[in-house]
Amino acid sequence: MTARVLVPWSDISVPVGLDAMVWDGRGAPPDGLSDVEFYVLPYDQGAEPAKLISQLPSLRAVQTLSAGYDNLLALVPEGVRLANGRGLHDLSVAEHTLALILASQRYFPRWFAQQRSGSWDRAHTRSLADCRVLLVGYGSIGQAIERYLVAGEAEVVRVASTAREGVHGIAELPELLPAADIVVLVLPDTPQTRGLFGAEQLALLPDSALVVNVGRGTAVDTAALTAEVAAGRLRAALDVVDPEPLPAEHPLWTLDGAIVTPHIAGGSDSFYPRAKRLAERQLAHYAKGEPLENVVN
Repeated sequence: MTARVLVPWSDISVPVGLDAMVWDGRGAPPDGLSDVEFYVLPYDQGAEPAKLISQLPSLRAVQTLSAGYDNLLALVPEGVRLANGRGLHDLSVAEHTLALILASQRYFPRWFAQQRSGSWDRAHTRSLADCRVLLVGYGSIGQAIERYLVAGEAEVVRVASTAREGVHGIAELPELLPAADIVVLVLPDTPQTRGLFGAEQLALLPDSALVVNVGRGTAVDTAALTAEVAAGRLRAALDVVDPEPLPAEHPLWTLDGAIVTPHIAGGSDSFYPRAKRLAERQLAHYAKGEPLENVVN
């Protein structure tokens, strides 16, 4: 008997034994979904694709193309496998992280503004080389970021939820923060990480330290960080914020010392072919009755 799957792109190769329907997350989903067994969630289409999970009574497996999956755990019924997109965004997010760091350290906002005004006002800048970078969140994305930082001859201090050989635990942050030139946050949105970097933690950073967030905005107290940047004591380079999207009138948009991008670190050209290959592998596993990769529940 042919099993039905719901996928986001029409060019995904579907193995024999599976019948594919396509929905990219835009507009209303197609009719006839009652027998869908495998659902590959459209990427970066807001909350609507996840809501469809409850309308698929025959569902047996869900594949999200995001690394984060905490928002899906409560939506996936018991007995339905949930697999995440671990590894898909590693290089894309690492590239964007490096770009944010270099843009801030090398004063790119200043040079871009001067370009628009035709000004040639030179100055020496900061650097990445020889900086002490606190990398908070040492999963696969953190490891990809580390490779770029090491190539830039920065000193990397690894931090994860719990200490292990070569990696500090989050409990050690009070001792680590005062010596950090740059802090890179690659944290999920969990009860343990929300507000982890509040006023108390930010106050421990030395003057002119750079806070980079490419994980989830909830890890940082936005008001506390905004106050530090407004005072000229800290700098920020953020791809994620809380709330998200950042309100148009929020001071972080225009503060000197702040760079904000709209949560686009994971969506580069390198992501899509990798996501397509993962979806195809997972469908092949499913068709053969094999275990899925990256199962998180």
